[in-house]
Amino acid sequence: MSDITHNLAQVREKISAAAQRCGRASENVTLLAVSKTKPASAVAEAIAAGQRAFGENYVQEGVEKIRHFQDAGVRDLAWHFIGPLQSNKSRLVAEHFDWCHTVDRPRIASRLSEQRPAHLPPLNVLIQINISDEQSKSGIALSELDALAAHIAALPGVQLRGLMAIPAPETEYDRQFAVARKMAVAFDALKQRYPTVDTLSLGMTDDMDAAIAAGSTMVRIGTAIFGARDYAARPNVNL
Repeated sequence: MSDITHNLAQVREKISAAAQRCGRASENVTLLAVSKTKPASAVAEAIAAGQRAFGENYVQEGVEKIRHFQDAGVRDLAWHFIGPLQSNKSRLVAEHFDWCHTVDRPRIASRLSEQRPAHLPPLNVLIQINISDEQSKSGIALSELDALAAHIAALPGVQLRGLMAIPAPETEYDRQFAVARKMAVAFDALKQRYPTVDTLSLGMTDDMDAAIAAGSTMVRIGTAIFGARDYAARPNVNL
């Protein structure tokens, strides 16, 4: 058993235990394996262990991996773009990824819609919320959510699926849970208005338990699966 296979099994057990503690079914929480800076060989190990959803923060690196596995005939993967998206990179995301978690302005949403190839299904998008009001992070305030959601819902090339957030680090569970509940309340309200909304991307290694207890449907886990990242080696996607 490889380290990645072992790590994936441990992470899945933790998700299952966290869901069980709050009376949720573990199958209602999707594990997104964050493979940024990791080579295609590491992704291949995760695929062999049954993982199918992968998150990438860097557009070009992600596109190279997507093409690699398409060329290898692996067709049942879901690729999520989870990094800040600049306008000049939106076409690559629209043409290659299945999801974009970081939509935070109407212009980006419109570009993704216009640039989504007609032969592909609409791009699944999440609105990024800056739930901790950090100047260093992307995302909108909750007060801006209604307007952006209405804009996205009217676009033909994208489909509004829900919300994403990267809360400020907190060491205490109660504080983690309080922030996560703010996101969950906004998510539940959005679901009432848009039938396509079903995804709350919230929770990483250190706050996963609180996020799941609050209602997250997707957790983003990287280092606990693939090990520490070597940013100096990025991008190294060759097998």
